[in-house]
Amino acid sequence: MSDALAASRVRDLRVSTWEAFTSYADGHDGWAFRGQTDAHRPLLTSLARRLLQTRTDRSAWREREERAIRVFRRKAHIYLPDRSVLDQMLRCLAMMQHHGAPTRLLDFTKSPFVAAFFALENATGESAVYALDTPRLWASAPRFDPSLTRERIDPQVQGNFERYFAANERALVWVGEPAEMDRRLVAQSGLLVMPGMLDQTLDVQLQAYGDGAPLIERVILDPALRAEAMHQLYRMNITQATLFPDLEGLARSIAYELEEIWGHD
Repeated sequence: MSDALAASRVRDLRVSTWEAFTSYADGHDGWAFRGQTDAHRPLLTSLARRLLQTRTDRSAWREREERAIRVFRRKAHIYLPDRSVLDQMLRCLAMMQHHGAPTRLLDFTKSPFVAAFFALENATGESAVYALDTPRLWASAPRFDPSLTRERIDPQVQGNFERYFAANERALVWVGEPAEMDRRLVAQSGLLVMPGMLDQTLDVQLQAYGDGAPLIERVILDPALRAEAMHQLYRMNITQATLFPDLEGLARSIAYELEEIWGHD
């Protein structure tokens, strides 16, 4: 893991005011964004973090992932009006991800402000918004095999997940949306990123693409901007209640309400 992190190539920027962040966002139209509460946490999937935490031998990672998906599919149909959503791999993984299961997906969004909310909401130190140059990524393929275009490796195509991703052998990166999106993905303007290797950070795998220039930037947010940012995001109606449009989201949003003071309700 340390070798992968040492090889990381991310273009770092620091912003100390909300105005500076909005100016940055204006200059990155069409990119994808991800907010992280800890600016220094590596860009690893929740599945990779879990397997590392439990010290699972890497030779068993593929087997453990396959079992997790199999168990979810075997039981989730109990709670679903239409079990066919489990048959398409990307939709199944997205459902697992958004209900708290560790998966190989990383959540991104088309909105830099949604990403800023997720970065700042529970931040106590430096947080970060990662910005992924999706226009360049979509137009490129890994240099080790230029035939592996985004369309060819699309995990929505039957058999492609097993063919290109499950083995954890190639630095592939796919970005996109499921053919049918759930309410949370719609509310969050969500995009899903699927890496081909679990034990390498996303930024390391992206080095296989393009001309070698970084495809991802890390905007480190100064803790001093949090209060102003959260107030402006509240005014933009970006809250847990709108990003998670259900009773759970509403309940989670109450903590946010404690920060906002209004003259009347």
